[in-house]
Amino acid sequence: MQFGAFVPQGWKMDLVGIPEAEQWPAMLDVAGRIEATGFDTVWVYDHFHTVPEPSQEPTFECWTVMAALAAATERVRLGQMCTCNSYRQPSYMAKVASTVDVISGGRLEFAIGAGWYEEEYLAYGYEFPKGSTRIRQLEEAVQIIKKMWTEDEATFEGEHYSVRGAINRPRPLQRPHPPLWIAGSGPQLTLRVVAEHADYANYAGSIDRFRDNGKILDEHCEKIGRDPAEIGRTTHLEMMVADDEASLMKALERVGAQRGRPAEKWLESSLTLAGTTEQVVTALGEFAEAGCAHVIGYFPDSAWGDSIERFATDVMPALK
Repeated sequence: MQFGAFVPQGWKMDLVGIPEAEQWPAMLDVAGRIEATGFDTVWVYDHFHTVPEPSQEPTFECWTVMAALAAATERVRLGQMCTCNSYRQPSYMAKVASTVDVISGGRLEFAIGAGWYEEEYLAYGYEFPKGSTRIRQLEEAVQIIKKMWTEDEATFEGEHYSVRGAINRPRPLQRPHPPLWIAGSGPQLTLRVVAEHADYANYAGSIDRFRDNGKILDEHCEKIGRDPAEIGRTTHLEMMVADDEASLMKALERVGAQRGRPAEKWLESSLTLAGTTEQVVTALGEFAEAGCAHVIGYFPDSAWGDSIERFATDVMPALK
């Protein structure tokens, strides 16, 4: 099992209280800690304004941050959870991703999804078509991106996107191309696209949901004749690690104050894993047994707490 962690980016109100001029240095500091403590990957989100409610708090743009982290880090691999297909034309996205892979020396993990945040789409002037349309757009986009990564002149004619002799230089350094992650768990459409095109699947949620999604993905692979073992299964969770429940709740109260929601509400989410070292190791051990190859943790205290270090020191060795 491999491990990743997110840098604070503002989207989840995790830069609240840090003066704006100091926020980027704080993000760089966390990225450096993630790399220094032995995580395999560092991640950012692709969103434009905050959750759970839009606010005037900064949210740093995903691919600008990716390029900066590519130059500021040395070993750790770089991912997004996940690139919203609708926000950039696939031909442009292929070019940006190629450039970041080159800047990083071949360390890009490219993750993409169909998009979901309707309020953000509309606020920024993007159309928000129905889910099935967004997934068809995603499927066309990943085909174009792969072509532009691997062919001298990419040509593709689809219902939603097309390219006609598109040249993409420099190409990514990784061969045949950077690992392609597709995020989402829609059983009929999204997981079929994963089976057709992805190197990695990513779906969030409980261990039961992880197992169920894996079974559905296996069925799609069987239908198209692809070996399901070719697709790495991954998840991302919001995580906190503490010595005891009292320490955990104290930290979560601060997180709740940043987000404007009670800590108990955060703990109720199926996307949350919080507890002592032993509890977190046990829970992630179930994911490992279910075939999870990579766990990405969002640590809401990353800018001011020590969950990243505790996780790296106490949890990762027990599972690697």
